[in-house]
Amino acid sequence: MTTLTIYLEQHPQTPLLHTSDPEVIATLAERLGVRFERWEATQPLPPGAPPEAVLQAYAPQVERLQRERGYRSADVISVDAASGTQMPGQLQALRDKFLCEHTHEEDEVRFFVAGSGLFLLHAQGRVHALQCEQNDLLSVPAGLRHWFDMGPQPAFTCIRLFTDPAGWAARYTGDPIARRFPALA
Repeated sequence: MTTLTIYLEQHPQTPLLHTSDPEVIATLAERLGVRFERWEATQPLPPGAPPEAVLQAYAPQVERLQRERGYRSADVISVDAASGTQMPGQLQALRDKFLCEHTHEEDEVRFFVAGSGLFLLHAQGRVHALQCEQNDLLSVPAGLRHWFDMGPQPAFTCIRLFTDPAGWAARYTGDPIARRFPALA
């Protein structure tokens, strides 16, 4: 279930709010400049569908975002610890990289085709922990401090959209805040 939990940045043990209402999540995300939507596939997708089929199933939504926001490329990333989609030795290093607070020069856009992950958005003296699940679209605006937790046994497939076709590039803040907040177990 998609959830949003908000904390004061100095009090990671005490949530100010916890909700699973998608309308409330979208409204609170919008206040940060974050886009949150729920999408449905235009055609059925079997588990493990190839990237081309995934992009085709969500083509209208992807094309709409590309027109609206100028994204020039879209791809599909799958990480599955159980099936070894990523090399086992790389999973912890990948998780550690994402768990450091960072920003991007462009929006970070992720649509969860399958699985889940936790985005933590740091703004306005608060941390917004958004647990994304299948059918969730999240667009974190350029410059917003955040980190991502894929969990110790990640299993997700996401469509990613980029303005720069070179892809994901982070600028780490050096702030250790991410270590103080709950991570996925």
